[in-house]
Amino acid sequence: MIRESLGISTFGETPSLVGPEHLEGLYKHALEHIPKHAVRDTPIFLLATAGVRLLPPRQRKALLAEVCHYTRSTTKFLLPDCDLHIQTIPGETEGLYGWIAANYLLGGFDSPEDHDHGKGHHTYGFLDMGGASAQIAFAPNATETEKHAKYLKLLRLRTLDGRSMEHRVFVTTWLGFGVNEARRRYVKALLDATGKDTKEIRDPCLPVGLRVTQKGEVIHSDSGGKFDGGGEPHLLGIGLFDECLRRTYPLLGKDVPCEDKPCLLHGVHVPAIDFDVNHFVGVSEYWHTTHGVFELGHKGKADKYDFEAYQSSVRDFCSQDWDEISELVRKKKLGKKVDEETALGICFKASWLISVLHDGIGIPRVGMDALEGGEHTHNVTRTMIRRAKSLGFTDAFQPFNKIANVEVSWTLGKMVLYAASQISPAAHDGALPVGFGSNVES
Repeated sequence: MIRESLGISTFGETPSLVGPEHLEGLYKHALEHIPKHAVRDTPIFLLATAGVRLLPPRQRKALLAEVCHYTRSTTKFLLPDCDLHIQTIPGETEGLYGWIAANYLLGGFDSPEDHDHGKGHHTYGFLDMGGASAQIAFAPNATETEKHAKYLKLLRLRTLDGRSMEHRVFVTTWLGFGVNEARRRYVKALLDATGKDTKEIRDPCLPVGLRVTQKGEVIHSDSGGKFDGGGEPHLLGIGLFDECLRRTYPLLGKDVPCEDKPCLLHGVHVPAIDFDVNHFVGVSEYWHTTHGVFELGHKGKADKYDFEAYQSSVRDFCSQDWDEISELVRKKKLGKKVDEETALGICFKASWLISVLHDGIGIPRVGMDALEGGEHTHNVTRTMIRRAKSLGFTDAFQPFNKIANVEVSWTLGKMVLYAASQISPAAHDGALPVGFGSNVES
């Protein structure tokens, strides 16, 4: 797998550049792994997500048209219908693909007996957070599945021997809840709460002494030690992580009316999550924000998420002076991949992740919520934790980057679904199509 740091949405105003400056490298990488004789029979899909969904309709249409033109004119990949193969997908579809990918890699589909979470449940929930949006996908327990049937997707896959398998999955997306959009909303809230004449706004989500523009660019002092914010109000870090958590909480939209209970974030209906059987995999920012700077795996537990340890590490880091952090970055003491941009943004990202996970979705703070009698018990009990330990499932949430050395990505889910659709059904199994749609008859 190869990743580009910038998505195609950055070419919204210059679509003619998306081919030579973005797609060319991706296609070159793909062609290095596909035999020449198979290229014409290899279908290609380009599915754009939240960044492109946020573009004006005219820009979005022109951009996707250019992707189609460039792909057809420079490659020999199988591309029979650009409207089907090159499109913007809804966040719900992105989340469902992610759910497929995670369960495919973890074995939740083909080895259910090895993934018994209790109550006949053997699949894993999926959490994804990018720059613009966040998704959740999970199979509710039997009671919630029956109660909320109209909100579920019916997903049909096919095994290698042609047998059909069906799953009923809840999936939803929150546009504006990705880390970059959340940061933008947070800065706007800071500005709105400050007097118009204030040029320097104290920001608890930045390390002490760090000055940045509203877009997050570092403001350096001049030779006289003065800072020039360009006339616009700028932010000054004060490194108060607990205050940062308090300031990010309102961004969850918990006060938005819930028309169909229960809801999690921004008044969006979500079936009750039974953490006795629902265990979640977190990818993208859930991984990078826990492992990028704070290295949860430094003691050999590469994927372990411990709320108390993580929050303590974040609090200690974010209370440091920016000059100290900058020096650590320069000397690569925070990891070879941690640059200044990563370090300056990690305090807000960590706060946002904690708020979404625990106050938003309700992932138990094991050791606090359940065992200390906190008010947010989220279905976690001592009995449940003992039982989970006996089965080997002790974590309601686990961040992953790779499973079996394969990166967890929703794109893999699309590939699995397409591959399943190419398998002929078993003679005794009927010919129900592979795919997904409404769980109830219209």
